[in-house]
Amino acid sequence: MLILCTDSLRGYGLDRIFEIAKKANYDGIDLAVHFDQFDTLNSEYLNKLIKIHDIKIYSVSAPSDISTNQIEKLVQLTKELSAKILILQPPKILDHKLAKWMKKEIPKLREKEKISIALENSPAGTFLLGILPSHTMANTEDLKRFKHVALDTSRLGEKKQDLIRTYAIFRKYLVTIHLSNIKLGKKYSMPNNGILPLESLLSKLKQDDFPGSISLKVLPKYLEAGNDEKVFEKLKQSKEFIDKFYTNLEVPKSSEEKQNDEIEQ
Repeated sequence: MLILCTDSLRGYGLDRIFEIAKKANYDGIDLAVHFDQFDTLNSEYLNKLIKIHDIKIYSVSAPSDISTNQIEKLVQLTKELSAKILILQPPKILDHKLAKWMKKEIPKLREKEKISIALENSPAGTFLLGILPSHTMANTEDLKRFKHVALDTSRLGEKKQDLIRTYAIFRKYLVTIHLSNIKLGKKYSMPNNGILPLESLLSKLKQDDFPGSISLKVLPKYLEAGNDEKVFEKLKQSKEFIDKFYTNLEVPKSSEEKQNDEIEQ
C-alpha cells in the first residue's frame, strides 16, 4: 500500500492534499499531526475529508516533543479515523519520565484499543558536546522491545546505516516505512533519485510480502509544492518508481509453489 504523508505537501490545506493524493492514485493518507494546526486534530473534519475525497487515512504520525496526555489523545484520534497505525517518535535523551511511561503503557494501549502503535528510528544528532545520542529508546534492542517499528529511510541514510541489513533486523516488527532518498547530502529527497539503494529495499519488501504501508515522505520543495502541474508530475514519478520495484514486481515462485501449481493443474 502506497500512501502520502501530508508533510510532503505542507503549505497546502488538508482538503487540497487529500484531493491531490486521490488524483495522483495514492492508496491512502499518512496524517502528520501538528498541535498548532488544529485541523490535523479534528476527527470530524478529517472524516469529512475522507468521505468527500474517497481516500482513507491509514496512519497517524505524531510530532516530537509530545506528552503522555497528547499521546493518549492521538490514540483516540487514530481510532476515530479508523486508521491502522499511530507512529511515535523516540523521547529526547533526558525525558526519562516519558520513556518509562511509553515502555509501560503503550503495550496496554495497543491491547485495549486494538491499533498498532509504532516507534520510529531516531534522527541523527547528539547531546552534551556530542557525547550522548539525542534520543533514548532509539537503539536496535529498544526498538525490538517496543515490538512495532516504523523505519525512516532518510534517517537511516543520514546515520550511514545499511538499509537492507536494518530491514532484516526489524523485518518481523516492521509495520510502516517513511520512504525518501538522500541526494547531495540532502534528506527527504525524491525516492527515484539519490544514493540510497531503495530499489533493493522495495524489491526485498515485495519478496517478503510486506503487509504494511509505504508512505512517501519528502520535503515539499522536492515536489515543487505550489506548482500543481509539477506536484502531480513528481508524485507520478515517485509512484512509478515504487510500482516498478514493489507494487508490480513479479517475484519468482519457489520450487514448492511451482509444485503446488502443477498439482492443482
